[in-house]
Amino acid sequence: MAERKLMAGHAVRRLRRQQGLSQAAMAEMIAISPSYLNLVERNQRPVSATLLVKLAETFDFDARALTAAEPGGGRDAMRRRLADPLFADLEIDRHELEEWLAAAPGGAEAFARAFDRIGQGGPAATPADDPVGRVRGEIARWRNHFADLDAAAETLADELRLGAGDLYGAIAERLRVKHSIAIRVLPIDVLPDVLRRLDLHARQLQLSELLDPASRTFAAAFQLALIEARAEIDALVTGAAFGQIAADRLFRRHLASYFAAAVMMPYARFLRACEATGYDIELLQRRFGAGFEHVAHRLTTLQRVGARGLPFFMIRVDRAGQSSKRYAGASGAALVEAEGRCPLWHLHRAFDRPGHLVVQLVALEDGTRWMTMARTVTPQGQRYGLVSAEFAIGIGVAAEHAGTLAAARGLDLGGAAMPIGLGCRQCQRPDCPQRAAPPAGRALVINERERRLSALTFAGD
Repeated sequence: MAERKLMAGHAVRRLRRQQGLSQAAMAEMIAISPSYLNLVERNQRPVSATLLVKLAETFDFDARALTAAEPGGGRDAMRRRLADPLFADLEIDRHELEEWLAAAPGGAEAFARAFDRIGQGGPAATPADDPVGRVRGEIARWRNHFADLDAAAETLADELRLGAGDLYGAIAERLRVKHSIAIRVLPIDVLPDVLRRLDLHARQLQLSELLDPASRTFAAAFQLALIEARAEIDALVTGAAFGQIAADRLFRRHLASYFAAAVMMPYARFLRACEATGYDIELLQRRFGAGFEHVAHRLTTLQRVGARGLPFFMIRVDRAGQSSKRYAGASGAALVEAEGRCPLWHLHRAFDRPGHLVVQLVALEDGTRWMTMARTVTPQGQRYGLVSAEFAIGIGVAAEHAGTLAAARGLDLGGAAMPIGLGCRQCQRPDCPQRAAPPAGRALVINERERRLSALTFAGD
């Protein structure tokens, strides 16, 4: 049986320095040559299982420490950071990067942390005055699953269901009887540019007639969340410690929306329905009286310990590719976190087929494969003659988890997948006919004697 090997030079070097040993001294203690140890520390030789045992026995440490994360997330993560235009003139190639990681792992990790902190490294860094970014970061920290809210909403949903089969009617009755708030649906000329308003003087929750039944139920449940889940929501907002009124209010709105969706789609019942139907979104919409976007968002929240659903992500974009909602959930999907988007991803084709589900199997440069689904939605309250809006909702799950999905029937999940990137500036794929810009940090190569598939070719490593 072949020995299991790993590249962990940075960890071996850290161990040696912690012990205060030279390479020669450590090599003698574990019965290898100093030159071999030098190659191991520079990641030019792997750490074999035999060497791993010698290190563990000699220095009495947890061998799992050698398999810890590489500095800065490893070579690929560091290359993404170095692709920033700030470093474009340095032209750091693969070999130079590998030498840096091997020779100065601590310095590489420090660079990665500093780069992320100052706001150039992606979702981990957010300017202090950006409430949207800070709230998005807090939601990501919770992986968009708030167990206390889910439990409270599930209890409330059971109570409401016992009282009546009509959820909207049950919520309206609870607001009226328990909180002295009546729901009133008003015509457009009374609420010309408002969809929902709480009039405390009249003790009314006023809803626009433009709202469809699912949105009316959601609006009523949202109001109930602000009253009956106030303690849970306040605790989460206080724990976030934004120190900024706009961020506090934005996060509170997200949490109230989360609770409202959880009342409409109670966790246990919704998860059972998902598993029984193969996550058939249209069927789930009808069964729970919810909109497409409501269901898509709810799919990203199914992370209860001991009762997890599939790890979906969700993103909402406009025709210009700008995202207004991004929830990676437990999926860890780079497709959500990336600022750029690939035009080869059929998320954008959803605009060509309004109301239809567009299914696609895609593969990223890191080798991960995803089954994605996209459909357009239009915000409530649109009227003829006025500016209208349209968004594409994209959801997806790793292809390895997609075998049970209703939308995957007839799709070869192990077959050919569309190779896409995270936007041209981050994508290293050569010869892409759709390329609009070379990768950041790569020099353009202009060859007058040759015309390749892509008009923009660039220097490799």
